[in-house]
Amino acid sequence: MGGPTAAPDTTRGRRRSPPVSLAIRGCRGCAQACRGPETGTRVGAVDSQSRSHTVVESAAPADPAGPPLLVSVETLAAWLGHEIPGGTPPARAASPAFASGDRPEGGRGVVLLDVRWSVAAGGADHAAYLRGHLPGAVYVSMDGDLAGHGSPQDGRHPLPTPADFAETVRRWGVDDGDTVVVYDDCGGTSAARAWWLLRHAGIRSSLVLDGGLAAWRDAGLALQAGEVIPAPGSACASWGRMPVVDADGAEAIAEAGLLLDARAPERYRGETEPLDPVAGHIPRAVNLPTTGNLDDDGRLLPQEDLAERFAAVTAGVDEDAPVAVYCGSGVTAAHQVMAMAAAGLHGVALFPGSWSAWCNDPHRPVATGPEPAGSAPDGSAVGSLAPRSR
Repeated sequence: MGGPTAAPDTTRGRRRSPPVSLAIRGCRGCAQACRGPETGTRVGAVDSQSRSHTVVESAAPADPAGPPLLVSVETLAAWLGHEIPGGTPPARAASPAFASGDRPEGGRGVVLLDVRWSVAAGGADHAAYLRGHLPGAVYVSMDGDLAGHGSPQDGRHPLPTPADFAETVRRWGVDDGDTVVVYDDCGGTSAARAWWLLRHAGIRSSLVLDGGLAAWRDAGLALQAGEVIPAPGSACASWGRMPVVDADGAEAIAEAGLLLDARAPERYRGETEPLDPVAGHIPRAVNLPTTGNLDDDGRLLPQEDLAERFAAVTAGVDEDAPVAVYCGSGVTAAHQVMAMAAAGLHGVALFPGSWSAWCNDPHRPVATGPEPAGSAPDGSAVGSLAPRSR
């Protein structure tokens, strides 16, 4: 996708070097090197002063429609051999975004991952998992399993290293060819981070349970209490399969393409910031909260409704221009990537560091107010740039 090229941002004066190619490291513990395909190497521009990578893209070729993204409770229950009390309710209209059939793709095993975490709940909720979860589901820690650790400028949830995540996937009991189903209790907005990382690591048969834990309960299906510790799996991850950008890349896309801010409107406007040291948004970013992807039951909107929702923000944007998404720390933005793919918009990049990385760099400009701030294509000022006060 693409759009009109904005005038250069005069708030930054850094000089950039030509693009370079970045190698993808293999992971420990695999019989073979875990690498992306040759066309999936990460490409970026290196800032000559900070040495940070500007645009980092992974471009593994795939079917334009891609594999399914979600699975319904009815389909998952059938795969696992659970009968829904009162019979299976009428299914939603068929969509290529949803897995179907009597057996998962490849006919191999199904691994269930419980990713209960939310900002509103104050983080992880392992205690709730212990009280009841889908039978056989393994608990996933957002901070321990789905994020790495770095400086504040890396954000609150930087990506784990390829080697660490490969080991985590095997600890979850995932074997090559398994279908991995992730869920949470907040409409998939946390589980999508696990989905995105699994896809990034080459686990193509990874799905989000539509409606999550609530949908399972509403179907009258039983829960299991206590911890589930599976036997280690043998899956070999192949890192670098999803498009990724860093702060410089997000800035470049905001200028030349479309950068979406998936946070709540009040955080985008800079009226409140409960987690990070500075309130506001990245200049030129367009606000499109992740919560708008869901219906009242926490299920993903039908494909046609999603398409209409995203058409409103992509109108006038050239179809070849880059698109990226950020949120507070790269969690709910992953749900936006998934929802856009469900609507037929593939290749949307994630900015993992998101606002928590951006605002911790004092050299980055901050915009406030309801509109994207920066320069319009004609060079006129748009919105307002806020002073950096900490």
